[in-house]
Amino acid sequence: MGVSRPTLVFCVLAAAVLKFAVLCSGGITSSFVRKIEKSIDMPLDSDVFKVPPGYNAPQQVHITQGDHEGKAVIVSWVTADEPGSNIVQYWSENSNQKHQAKGEMKTYKYYNYNSGYIHHCTISNLKYDTKYYYKIGTGNTTTTRTFWFTTPPEVGPDVPYTFGFIGDLGQTHDSNDTLTHYEQNPIKGQTVLFVGDLSYADNHPNHDNLRSDTWGRFIERSVAYQPWIWTTGNHELDYAPKIGEKKPFKPFTHRYQTPHETANSTAPFWYSIKRASAYIIVLSSYSAYGKYTPQYRWLEEELPKVNRSETPWLIVLMHCPWYNSYSDHILEGESMRVMYESWFVKYKVDLVFAGHVHAYERSERVSNTAYIIVNGICTPGIDQSAPVYITIGDGGNVEGLVKIMTEPQPKYSAYREASFGHATLEIKNRTHAYYSWHRNQDGYAVKADSMWFSNRYWHPVDDSTAAHS
Repeated sequence: MGVSRPTLVFCVLAAAVLKFAVLCSGGITSSFVRKIEKSIDMPLDSDVFKVPPGYNAPQQVHITQGDHEGKAVIVSWVTADEPGSNIVQYWSENSNQKHQAKGEMKTYKYYNYNSGYIHHCTISNLKYDTKYYYKIGTGNTTTTRTFWFTTPPEVGPDVPYTFGFIGDLGQTHDSNDTLTHYEQNPIKGQTVLFVGDLSYADNHPNHDNLRSDTWGRFIERSVAYQPWIWTTGNHELDYAPKIGEKKPFKPFTHRYQTPHETANSTAPFWYSIKRASAYIIVLSSYSAYGKYTPQYRWLEEELPKVNRSETPWLIVLMHCPWYNSYSDHILEGESMRVMYESWFVKYKVDLVFAGHVHAYERSERVSNTAYIIVNGICTPGIDQSAPVYITIGDGGNVEGLVKIMTEPQPKYSAYREASFGHATLEIKNRTHAYYSWHRNQDGYAVKADSMWFSNRYWHPVDDSTAAHS
């Protein structure tokens, strides 16, 4: 019995629609809808911005990793009234023997703003997995303050470690919720991997650097006690020729240090560190990255150095995402993706974290490296040698959430949601890590997305969302 022409046409059309759905239909677009509220910066007299008591008391205290291996810490702080001392006293928890390290002091001027006295001091040759106390403000002209931190375990393939992830934080009431939720998360992060856009001071008239000071005091409650690993975003550029400020990254480079020299980098915006069982590579979306640029040459030499028998987990941080299904910043990361994506696949990068888009999204393992100009293959495809790309530019900044998404949801997109929040990654051993993202919801942190990741080098099984659905 033959098939009628209308039926045949219907079947062909149905098959075409089904094929389109398979190619284009993605994972989950969250049904959670956040109330539309304007994000506003907290008032300058908010308690989270409070200047510590005492004459010339150190403020805006923050630490980051100070070397490549995790045995050094850079301590930074600001004194407002006079320079004070550059000395850091430090001692381990179980020792009464105090040591000293001497740092350096710098200041800068930005338009009509004059900074306080910014101190940076590197403490080296620390013991792994040890709690240290440190005191700053020593001398006769400054109020002293004491903090502490714990160094990471010795680098090794099965060393468990937990990272927190925050991006595009700013200093709004939503920002305060995000930081509070990270601090209160039962999954205790030991180091924050920060994917760029810090204070959003440049959103204020003349890039009001007083807002850099308030942000430094706001985050001190976390970053004085555990390192934040810094990635630069577009809001760190502070390039404003109309007001005579033509040197990019001026406030950032004066306020924040990175251990780039220990990673053989020529600039503080791209560098690498080892921490426990992870190798972290930080890239700069807003520095030159084309062929033969310093960043390109550095990354080309850096990736082959990664010893996956020592640090199995290879994580990359950048600001501008390569895979993004929101309306904002579409294709903005495309030229960087074209330059570097084949390297990420070749060297089996596990995870790539980015910010910039003020929302949350997790991809499948995806690549678009098959494309050449004559073959017509220009659709991203599932690739188990590729990283998962996670956009976490949802810290809560003054510019607010991005709510408009492209439709239909692309196949490479596994989960997306327009909410503020933070994430954690619990590395268990060389083969498995547990990831979870926590939205800010009605004053609480709610785990909304989670995933067991399998290491691409040691356990490259299919860990896509589709494989577990």
